[in-house]
Amino acid sequence: MGNTVLEVGTGIFIIAVVWIAAVVFGMMLLRASGSAKLGVIPVFLLALAITLTLVFFPRSPETTAPFKEIQIVDTLFIGRYVLLAVASLVFLVAFFMLLPFHFLEPVYAKALRTH
Repeated sequence: MGNTVLEVGTGIFIIAVVWIAAVVFGMMLLRASGSAKLGVIPVFLLALAITLTLVFFPRSPETTAPFKEIQIVDTLFIGRYVLLAVASLVFLVAFFMLLPFHFLEPVYAKALRTH
């Protein structure tokens, strides 16, 4: 719990900011005319979904472990996926550049009778 302010974690601050923004947007939408007033419902449901996600899926456990486990970290994770994306892109570009040659290859007519 190294990153706490007044013994409160960052999740509580995120929840507070989400609800403050939801109240501000809700007040602005309630002052609108017509069917724009119904925009309060998705704003409220989005804030509720974010709150429930942060509450039920915490980032770290509530109690700290007495010892630190050794973690194997793949430091080239992003690099591998970038390389895979570039290779896939090159393959798709080459495939779609060669595809017209396959479809536009001339097909010559065969003679009906051969003597």
